[in-house]
Amino acid sequence: MKPPYYAVIFTTRQSTDLEGYDEMAVKMERLAETQKGYLGMDHAREDLGITISYWESLESIANWKAHLEHQKAQALGKSKWYEQYTLRICKVEREYQFPANNT
Repeated sequence: MKPPYYAVIFTTRQSTDLEGYDEMAVKMERLAETQKGYLGMDHAREDLGITISYWESLESIANWKAHLEHQKAQALGKSKWYEQYTLRICKVEREYQFPANNT
C-alpha cells in the first residue's frame, strides 16, 4: 500500500458467548475484500482482539460501516460477542517495513 491511506483499528474484549463469532468474522473479512477502496486487513485475537483494516478513503470506510450485512454483524457484536470495543480511524502518512521492499 502506498500512503496516504486510512487504517480502522478495532480493539475488542470478547464476551463468553462466542457462538457464531468465527463464522461471522470470516464472512465479514470476505465481504470487506469486495468493497470499493478496501486495501487489506491484519488481526490478532487473544485476550485483546485487534483488527486493522486499510482503506483508500474516509468515504470507503463510511460505505463499509453502512453496508447492511456489516450492520447486522455490528449489532450481534454489541448484543452478544463483545464486552467492550474501541474503534479508531487514522490517516497513515508513512509506512516502513523490514526488510525493505525495493521492488
